[in-house]
Amino acid sequence: MGQVQGTPDKQVTLKNIQELYRKFASECPSGNLHLHEFKRIFGITSNSTEEESAYMENLFRSFDTNKDGKIDFMEYVAAVHLVLRGKLEDKLKWSFKVYDRDGNGCLDRQEVRHIVKIIYKIKKHNDPGITVNIDDICNRIFELADKNNDSQISLEEFMEGAEKDPWLMDQLKLDIGPCDWFMEQQKINEK
Repeated sequence: MGQVQGTPDKQVTLKNIQELYRKFASECPSGNLHLHEFKRIFGITSNSTEEESAYMENLFRSFDTNKDGKIDFMEYVAAVHLVLRGKLEDKLKWSFKVYDRDGNGCLDRQEVRHIVKIIYKIKKHNDPGITVNIDDICNRIFELADKNNDSQISLEEFMEGAEKDPWLMDQLKLDIGPCDWFMEQQKINEK
């Protein structure tokens, strides 16, 4: 679940990124990427779980910065740069934005629980042996991050908590596996 900077053998080169942009232009000649296309790119199909689909919808919303229901080329460029080459601080800010479904700048228990539940359902789908108590995870996140005990986590508390506690960092960072997906796509396209 945690994000890590690319390892040397998995570095995404400028050439790779240029190819990704070329692919965007060929697959989205209108210059806009719609939700159904975004889901398809990340392998979400009718066979995917409801949680996987909901997760991708949250990610799409986080990249649609002007909230017009589509990702234009500039939003796409920003998203690719963030996900493939962004700094940890920027990725945490982006993760916060994904959690903050209502966009009010604070996370309440319902928002945190929603994302944690989706993440663990996806994990359980991939590894049925995983057992967790979502409420316990949410409670611990709030104990570690909600420093002023107002039942909301601000961006500052989110960042500070993640930086100070490795477990919390692992829970708060989102990882959609873009580097692995991108490298896999490159192999497929080279065949």
